[in-house]
Amino acid sequence: MIAFVSGPVAALAPDTAVVEVGGVGMAVQCTPGTLAQLRVGQQAKLATSLVVREDSLTLYGFADDDERQVFELLQTASGVGPRLAQAMLAVHSPEALRRAVSTADEKALTAVPGIGKKGAQKLLLELKDRLGEPLGTGGTRPAGGASGAPGWREQLHSALVGLGYAAREADDAVEAVAPQAEESASPQVGVLLKAALRTLNRAG
Repeated sequence: MIAFVSGPVAALAPDTAVVEVGGVGMAVQCTPGTLAQLRVGQQAKLATSLVVREDSLTLYGFADDDERQVFELLQTASGVGPRLAQAMLAVHSPEALRRAVSTADEKALTAVPGIGKKGAQKLLLELKDRLGEPLGTGGTRPAGGASGAPGWREQLHSALVGLGYAAREADDAVEAVAPQAEESASPQVGVLLKAALRTLNRAG
């Protein structure tokens, strides 16, 4: 198993980072929140999980070991593959997922694209004894709401600049999704990044 990759970031795309490891470019599937922390040309270290299929080998990358562990635990539930597990981590931090499962918060799970009401109920039952209890409200990475309005704006802006957009384009895209962000008590940077990329594609 490839436990982590470490090296300079060679390229970034909306869902992938290419990390140069020993002269080889490793394509790593990441959530928007993880990608937002990376910059082309800078050193990065990502915890990874290799998913082997008959016709493919896919490397998934995470900001830390906790995120990777939750990704792997989510897949122990029936009907949850790597793509859905990653979608869950794009919307919620590991701590938020643990909290949602421990409090049977259906609404939190149905916020993930691809999970309906019945699916959420089934996941809550299956994951109840697998994810463990929330670790506390303290120092997990800011997922958006905990740090207030400036948090999501700064994270989203730096993610767009990291993907190669000019600062002015990033400013415009942040303003375009601001009404959507302000509707939520805890804006999710991953969801906002996808919306911002859509507005930039239309503008182009």
